[in-house]
Amino acid sequence: MGVGRGFETHEVGNQPPPLSPYDAYATDLPLREALRANGGAWAEDRVAKLGPLVGGEMMELGRLANENPPKLQTFDRYGHRIDQVEFHPAYHRLMQNAVAHGVVNFGWKHANTPGAHVARAALMYLHNQADQGTSCPLTMSYACIPSLQQAPTLASSWLPRVLSDAYDAAHAPAWEKTGNTIGMGMTEKQGGSDVRSNATRATALGDGLYELVGHKWFFSAPMCDAFLVLAQAEAGLSCFLLPRFAPDGTRNGIRLQRLKDKLGDRSNASSEVEFDHALAWRVGDEGRGIATILQMVALTRQDCLIGSASLMRQALVQALHHARHRLAFGRRLVEQPLMRNVLADLALESEAATALALRVARAIDAGPRDARAAAFARLATALGKYWVCKRAPGFVNEAQECLGGAGYVEESGLPRLYRQAPLNSIWEGSGNIQCLDVLRVLQREPECAREYFAELEAVRGADDRLDAEAIRLRACLQADPANAEAQARALTERLVLALQAATLWRHGEAHVAAAFCRARLARESGLAYGTLPVDSPIPILLERALQ
Repeated sequence: MGVGRGFETHEVGNQPPPLSPYDAYATDLPLREALRANGGAWAEDRVAKLGPLVGGEMMELGRLANENPPKLQTFDRYGHRIDQVEFHPAYHRLMQNAVAHGVVNFGWKHANTPGAHVARAALMYLHNQADQGTSCPLTMSYACIPSLQQAPTLASSWLPRVLSDAYDAAHAPAWEKTGNTIGMGMTEKQGGSDVRSNATRATALGDGLYELVGHKWFFSAPMCDAFLVLAQAEAGLSCFLLPRFAPDGTRNGIRLQRLKDKLGDRSNASSEVEFDHALAWRVGDEGRGIATILQMVALTRQDCLIGSASLMRQALVQALHHARHRLAFGRRLVEQPLMRNVLADLALESEAATALALRVARAIDAGPRDARAAAFARLATALGKYWVCKRAPGFVNEAQECLGGAGYVEESGLPRLYRQAPLNSIWEGSGNIQCLDVLRVLQREPECAREYFAELEAVRGADDRLDAEAIRLRACLQADPANAEAQARALTERLVLALQAATLWRHGEAHVAAAFCRARLARESGLAYGTLPVDSPIPILLERALQ
């Protein structure tokens, strides 16, 4: 080998350039349209500021935080029990960015302005594309507000810190910090989703303070400053605010047993804990714990929907970027008919998921001011949480396949998305729980069904296939309920597909809405992605997907 030639054996070619840095908001037309259509246009400048961060610095921070997962420190070097979790600096930087940009507080700080929670949904949608683990404490801190408001004295003390623009990672009593985060502990070993079987006991000490003895099988984000938990009090299952430090400033009786070794969500700590006479304040009335904490769960379920839609978006972005630059058999991948069909089908699915996520956010935003919007939100949240979260794993896998073997390699980022994708369909109530909730709402709250069909009626005449499906769905709801539970998934799927179609017609692009009705309602496409009819508006879908 000649001098200076080293060990070079080939030139690297036919590889896409790095995607990052890019602007995750400016390149996302479906998100921009959905934000404007659902009343968030006034906050667009605020949302847009997060786009370059997400597509730049935060992508690298997300990689670092997931490659360096949290570590449990049960004891210090001297043998003192400390029950702390150590995080990589990238995790804290991600949290700092998110809190400063309003992922937690924007909707509440501007609650009197319609569309505030829509804008906040867009912020969460963007953040989650860079890192998903931090979305857990961010979601719970955002969603705890309605539950904490059931205890006005606690709310007056805690909410200013929870809604702060500052993220404070110090291991110190919450009241000594500039900002607080809130976690959650509901499920126990013997019950899972059946929280009424919880065995943790709460003994009243007076003045709203209780002592908790028991455990939690999933205790989300144990580094938070306080947690909303369920425990059995004298009057039944009740909700409590459990601080990491006791009211006197000493370490509370929360014993971290281990961190969960999870499939995905690696940057976040999820734990098992025992409560050793831990002190907590009651939130809401005794015996009303489920009703109290469900106000939080309704919002965390919304974020499951938003999170899965954003995972799909990021997987689509990666697939499109690769296909636009990679050559195979003399043409770019994006120019090849079969690959174009796959990518367009993914784009169609992603756009429908994004549109539905922000439509649900608009209903939740308007709910406190409008009983009809609140009724729609109760049904639509369960529909969207079930379906979009269920679609995400297969979607991400199809995006991986667009990259071939490169999509199976960690450096592409897609394996992390793939491991993350199943989480939202399990967290905050698995698929069956959502479908049973749909049945419960339809059977017990007729106003929810009325508002659902009003949403379809608003676009009647736009598409014969959607109109026909609306008629069939009305008939389904009037059928004999004997087999309703066994058919709950089938019904939920049909309801949400019709709702996605109506949302696209009402606020989207007509060619996209028509393609969705044809592919998903009329079933003119197959079960796999990439089976759209050949005369579908594939160029439009691809152009809209990544600008």
